[in-house]
Amino acid sequence: QVQLVESGGGLVQAGGSLRLSCAASGRTFSSYTMGWFRQAPGKEREFVANINWSDVSSYYANSVKGRFTISRDNAKNTVYLQMNSLKPADTAVYYCAADKHGGLVFTTNGYDYWGQGTQVTVSS
Repeated sequence: QVQLVESGGGLVQAGGSLRLSCAASGRTFSSYTMGWFRQAPGKEREFVANINWSDVSSYYANSVKGRFTISRDNAKNTVYLQMNSLKPADTAVYYCAADKHGGLVFTTNGYDYWGQGTQVTVSS
């Protein structure tokens, strides 16, 4: 079993930055693909970014490409999401997720473990 705990959310003005962290328990973290998703009020949870186990391959939703960066530190069992040039449209609850099969998937049903989420609010 893997437990994921997100942190780093908050309120920021448009154009600002936040860095989300996701701390994972479990000795097999380094073999998992890690992803970030977000869910705005009244909307479905959507893919934001993911990164494979070796920190070589990462993918981003078009809406965040060039502004967000995903990274991981396997020694610390932590994955990060650096968010720059934030927009009000980025306002959502952000969730960390883990895929124990190590693939690169972009849908919620491809992930086995989820965190509780952290709120990000971007004011205009």
